Order: sequence, then structure tokens, then C-alpha cells
Amino acid sequence: MSEDEDRRRAEKARQVGLFRYSLIQDLLDNSLTIRERGGLARELAEKEHTDPFGRQVKVSRGTIDRWTRDYRGGGFAALVPEPRKVVPRTPPEVLELAAALKREDPGRTAAQIQRILRTTQGWSPTERTLQRHFVNAGLTGASGDRSVFGRFEATRGNELWTGDALHGPKIGGRKTYLFAFIDDHSRAIVGHRFGFAEDTVRLAAALRPALSARGVPESIYVDNGSAFVDTWLLRACASLAIRLTHSKPGRPQGRGKVERFFRTVRDQFLVELDEERVGQIEHLTELNRLFTAWVETVYHRTVHSETGQPPIERWLSSIPRPLPLPSTADLREAFLWSEFRTVTKTATVSLHGNSYGVDPSLAGARIELVFDPFDLRDIEVRASGKTVGKALPHHVGRHAHPKASPETPAESAPSTGIDYLKILDEAHTANTAKGINYSSLMNDSRSGSEADPSRRAVLRPRTRPVHAHAPRAGRPGPDPGGGLLPPGRTGRRPPRHSRRPHRFARGPFRRPARPAGRGRRISRTGRCSGGVLPLPQEDSLIDRVQGYYGFTRVTTTPACDRRRPAGSGPHRGRRP
Repeated sequence: MSEDEDRRRAEKARQVGLFRYSLIQDLLDNSLTIRERGGLARELAEKEHTDPFGRQVKVSRGTIDRWTRDYRGGGFAALVPEPRKVVPRTPPEVLELAAALKREDPGRTAAQIQRILRTTQGWSPTERTLQRHFVNAGLTGASGDRSVFGRFEATRGNELWTGDALHGPKIGGRKTYLFAFIDDHSRAIVGHRFGFAEDTVRLAAALRPALSARGVPESIYVDNGSAFVDTWLLRACASLAIRLTHSKPGRPQGRGKVERFFRTVRDQFLVELDEERVGQIEHLTELNRLFTAWVETVYHRTVHSETGQPPIERWLSSIPRPLPLPSTADLREAFLWSEFRTVTKTATVSLHGNSYGVDPSLAGARIELVFDPFDLRDIEVRASGKTVGKALPHHVGRHAHPKASPETPAESAPSTGIDYLKILDEAHTANTAKGINYSSLMNDSRSGSEADPSRRAVLRPRTRPVHAHAPRAGRPGPDPGGGLLPPGRTGRRPPRHSRRPHRFARGPFRRPARPAGRGRRISRTGRCSGGVLPLPQEDSLIDRVQGYYGFTRVTTTPACDRRRPAGSGPHRGRRP
């Protein structure tokens, strides 16, 4: 065990001894009777006490009596616990090798050193053992070049302003953001404003009044948020001779003062804006008015714990008199936006969908367009840093910069009350709800007069032989069944060229009849080789559905219901 570890354990044992003595010191008074000493011991046993390590513990009556006896017998040394006799089970040489590997490369973790020891030594202690050994040896934490941050404060007012943004409550269902700038010397809030977006426009709304009322600072220190890295802020600072500084990514320590102010805002201002109170705020102007009242009445008038003075008094006492303020023209110039464009051969330039005309002598030149982001109709043209006139608008479809969104959204158009998709859904539902009325298709349940002859085709048997002569062209043939056919259909059949009869023929798609003289003959035994006989029809549901929708189904079957054996009949050796 190292000397540092022995010294650390001895210090812990001494703190424990002091805790025990502070607990029983009242019981050591010799003027107390046994009854008074016992009542006091019981009170101590019922209470909770904070031990040297910050834990809440209870001590029993028996332990209190034992500590009292030990002190009377051995003094304060008897209250100090003896250090435990810990015999390390890990070989010291392995721990020394692990410590050497850690010192060689402080970036190595305990798991990495464990893998190295297993590879080189064949065995390694657990990762937790190595971590505990590194802590005891003082090998944990950052490397030797650990960064140290000192306390910094500006020497006078308006020397340094620090800016940042804070997420605020929701007003009217929209999230708000607080932009604030704090003076580093006095901790006074020089500029602030709530907005509905964390963008450059809302940042300008907080910074511009601050410059107009509190003067121009020497430096502004901000983070790397999208609103703070925009080119317009750099242009504004350059116009007013302000040095703009951004903090390093991942190093927010330099903005500690504004972060501490935001903590005060959350603890003292936002905590009062519960759901009921926020629901009473109708507009963002009211929220800004409430925040201004809190800043000027409470924050600026309260003595700061670090400076020992109210922020506004410290700021007023550190600024020069009279305070130099920028002119209105300088502020307007600082907060104008600018973009560079190349003039076309037709002496025109485009800006966010708008077209402008410039002096023809500038064709092909690189010019700067300076404008107010909320008014794109008035644009100043500059070339080589000098003003050369105004840009004449040819076509203006956008009157404000895309980033310059208004604080209050435009009112939506009145609703017409027409839900087009709902109308389509109702029509589709009504159409799909109409099914086939199968009961109306049953012949058994209705008379012949109820049937519509124009919509229903009568299923008729086919009685005419397949080898019969077809009627002449242009003359309708008879209806063998005597029934009605669908409109536009006739009973005649076109010539049939196939040798094989078609068993199922439908309407105009029936195959042509076999030409005369080529059909099969009836054998001497009376067996039919080619003709057809009427087949009794059954009014099945399928037939009735087909007839209801204008189809004609004519079912035929050969008179001979089975094939004759091969090699018999007049056509020996031929397949039917």
C-alpha cells in the first residue's frame, strides 16, 4: 500500500473520530445524573445525523454508550477506528506495470490496459481493480496540460457585452425565445427581447434598441448559433466599429455571466408564468412588457452577490458622461442588409425572385445591393464602396427578405366549408353499398310479365344441327327457341370452319357453323356422329345473372354422349 493511501485512510479515520466525539460530547459532562444522561442519549439515538461523508445516519443507544465508555477509558484515540488490514491479492508487479502503461499513454483506458496485460502476461486483474488502482495512484483525469479558467471581468462599462438566447414559454401555442445582452462589468442587461423565432431578425430587434439607449460597446461576445454567425451581424459590427468575437465550440465557460442571468430568469421570472398565467397573455408585446418591468424593478435594483452593487448603479458609475450614442443614420446603415450581384448584359439584376434595372454602364460589373429586409422595393446600388444610384424595380413578387418573417403570421383566408375529399368518400361509399339484388333474378319468384324483355335474354336450347346450312348474308335467321334475344343480336350463325363443334357458344362470339357437306353423318346403327340434340336447360343462378346483364348462353351437347372406340364407324383410324 502506498504512503498516499495510508495518509488518506488515516485522515478519514480521524474525521470519523471527530464525528463520534461531537455526538457524545454532551454526555461527558460529570454534572449530569444517570437519568439525565440516559434521556439525552435516547434523544441522540432518535435523531438523524450527518456523517463526515455527507450521509444521513442514525446511531443506536448501545453504540452511543459504547463510544462514551471508550472515550472515558482511552480518550480521543479510542474513538478513532483502526485502519483495516488489507492484504492486496493482486501481485504488486502487475499493478506497477499497469500504472507504467497508463503513464506512458494517459489516453489508454482500463479496458485497453487489461487487454494489453492479457496479451503480454497471460493474465490481468479486473477492469474495476485497475480503475481503483489508477485513482489511488492519481493517474485519472485529464493529461498534464489541463485547462485552467481564471475569473475575468471587464474594467469598465460598455467594454464587453455578452449575448445569448434562452428558450421561453409558449404564447398562443407558439414557442418564444429570449435574446439578451449583458454588460460584463456591471451585469446590467443592456438589451433584451422575446420573439417567436431564434433568427437574425429577432436578434436585431434586441440589439438595435440596446445600441440606441446604452451606447456602442467595444466588443460583443456571442456563441456559434445560427443567428449569431449570420453575415448581417458582422456587417452591423463593422459599421459601428465593434469587435465581434465567437466562443470556441464546446467551450461555453466564457459566457458564464449571461448563463447565470438566464438561471435567475428561470428562477424568478419564468417560474411565475404558470399555464394559467401564460394563457392570459394574448400577445408577445405583453410578455416583453412584463419582462421589462421585472428587469428594471427587480434585477437592476437588487444588489449583485459578486459585485456588491445593483447592476444599473454600477453601470451608470462606470460609463463616461455624457454617454456617446450612435446617430439614427448610423444605426440605420448598420442594420441594413446587403448582397452582391453581377449585372447582366441587359443592365438588370435579380434578388430573391425580383428583377431590378440599374445603370447600363454597370453591365458585367459586380455590385452591392443594400436594402431593408422588410422592404425590397427600395434598394441602393453600390459599386467599389460608392453609391451609384437606386435600383429600379421591374418585377417585384416578394416585398420582404425570406429571412424577415413577420412576428404575427398572416391571417388565413375564410373557409368555404367545402370538404372535397369527404364528398368523394360519401359518393364512393354510396356506390359500393349497392349490391346485386339476387332475389330479383330468380324466375321462380316473379311472373313472366315482370321480366324486362329488353334487359333479359331467354335461355333457349339449341336444336339446329351443326351441319345445317347457314342463312344468307344480310337476312336475319330465325330464333329456334322462340324466345327473345338481346337487342342487336340475331339468330343467324356465320359459317363454321372448325371441324370440331363448339360446345358452349355465346351471342355474337359463337363460332361459325360447319360448311354444308362437311359435317359428320349418322351411322347405320343410328348413332349420331356430328349432330346435336336439345339439352334441357336448368335456370341456374349464373345463367340468370348473365341473362339479366344481356348475355346469351346457348348450351349444346353432342347426341352421342360417349366417344366411339377407335377403329370403328365410317371414319376408321381418325380421331373424332
